[in-house]
Amino acid sequence: MRYDYLIVGAGLYGAVFAYEARKRGKTCLVVEKRGHIAGNIYCEDISGIHVHKYGAHIFHTSDKKVWDYVNQFAEFNNYINSPVAKYKDELYNLPFNMNTFSKMWGISTPQEAKDIIASQIADLHITEPQNLEEQALSLVGRDVYEKLIKGYTEKQWGRDCKDLPSFIIKRLPLRFIYDNNYFNDRYQGIPIGGYTAIAEKLLEGVEVRLGVDYLRHRDELDPLADRIVYTGMIDEFYDYKLGVLEYRSVRFETEELEMENYQGNAVVNYTDREIPYTRIIEHKHFEFGKQPTTVISREYSSEWKKGDEPYYPVNNDKNNALYERYRELSRQENNVIFGGRLGEYKYYDMDKVISAALTRCAEEMD
Repeated sequence: MRYDYLIVGAGLYGAVFAYEARKRGKTCLVVEKRGHIAGNIYCEDISGIHVHKYGAHIFHTSDKKVWDYVNQFAEFNNYINSPVAKYKDELYNLPFNMNTFSKMWGISTPQEAKDIIASQIADLHITEPQNLEEQALSLVGRDVYEKLIKGYTEKQWGRDCKDLPSFIIKRLPLRFIYDNNYFNDRYQGIPIGGYTAIAEKLLEGVEVRLGVDYLRHRDELDPLADRIVYTGMIDEFYDYKLGVLEYRSVRFETEELEMENYQGNAVVNYTDREIPYTRIIEHKHFEFGKQPTTVISREYSSEWKKGDEPYYPVNNDKNNALYERYRELSRQENNVIFGGRLGEYKYYDMDKVISAALTRCAEEMD
């Protein structure tokens, strides 16, 4: 059989593209290297708990069109992301807000918090931040930086904050209200029943082949379709011939515990440099679970190397310049569409992935 589109990757971008193409009467073949659909939003069931296998995914958006679109495929609960940060034996609310400042300094009014932060920033005399440490200190002062930013960031990037470029932290939002809601977006929640069900509905009626590595079998697969939608790593598509783009990877240690409640919150960040993991996710709290056991995942950030799962791009000047060279190559492809966080070397929230896929589909077919 010949198809209109060969879609490489059954993640969110590929699944939305397949759904939209099928809706327009197009035929699609989806090939996926992993043994399951849904990409990094895949949830597996462990004792009735929907475990976010590739890290926590909390859907949030201010785009009503995207919110209405995704609600066709799932009902969302009213989960509000309110992470907790643990520094040594101290617990703080995130994002930085009056609950954080009150705990840190024993104060109660916004003006007291503003005065302390302004005083700390003034004492540092940083005019032109030369690295991430100086950038963060010039935004939030020493106390917030030392306890809640420094250790976490160094674990996340595998480098001392003095050795990281300042642009990584363009801004650090400070909220002078008692509000622990991490996101400012109007719409937020977790799909009841997990994310995999969304991908299943998007791919309903579409031929999907799992465990198929496109790049190993492209000579057999390419002739099957008129057009290719590629959501893998753009540099790997070209066999890294211009160089290797850098990513950060994440390793997970997941275990089921014989207790009902381990940490009392879905997300707890460990900001102390001496703790090797960046955070612990307790998955049942995303859906207000009442199961007798619980499942936790410790997350360890690491440098990506070939063979690892690439999680987020290192968008510094060097990598962005290299990506632009690959992008120039991709523009010369007559029948290949590059999409998603790996195909476009871009950190995408889920709503932005959906929006990008919808836009590309409309450009392609309408």
